[in-house]
Amino acid sequence: MAPPMSANAFLDALRDAGVSVVEVGDWREHNRNHKGPWGPVHGVMIHHTVTSGADRTVRLCRDGYAGLPGPLCHGVITKDGTVHLVGHGRANHAGAGDDDVLRAVIAEKALPPDNEANTDGNRHFYGFECENLGDGEDPWPQAQLEAVEKVAAAVCRRHGWSERSVIGHSEWQPGKVDPRGFTMAWLRERVRDRLK
Repeated sequence: MAPPMSANAFLDALRDAGVSVVEVGDWREHNRNHKGPWGPVHGVMIHHTVTSGADRTVRLCRDGYAGLPGPLCHGVITKDGTVHLVGHGRANHAGAGDDDVLRAVIAEKALPPDNEANTDGNRHFYGFECENLGDGEDPWPQAQLEAVEKVAAAVCRRHGWSERSVIGHSEWQPGKVDPRGFTMAWLRERVRDRLK
């Protein structure tokens, strides 16, 4: 259990990890905190956007769309590996998920199957949306995959978490498939190596 990092600490953690960071507008104050608390935080959630084009993807994740206002994550990782910060605080990215999964993340144990949607994930996870169509065919460039690893490891390092605190949306909420195109087991292994 941990309080969320301040905006400055979050920015510093990502920059210290060696990723290229772009600050988008008023990202430090852009959030959904009026809908409920952000924190305590327990992990990092990875998504794909089902979009193409960096500018369009960043704009969508910052502003949201009819029925789901932005921000839709904290950082958008575009194909070139750039991390665009679009929000800090509660963000509409995780939705309702499985309380058993949350308990496993907190305990840093293997994840059980997600078969319920009874717990507010927007409160408890940092969210990174990755520019990808999510069809299993759209490529994941090496620069983008390295950025995903680096940001996940950076957040874990700041909080003293292991790689087991990194999950995919598909592992949290029944019916979700993201991120599609690599496995979370592969990503957690890479994060583990970065945390050594």
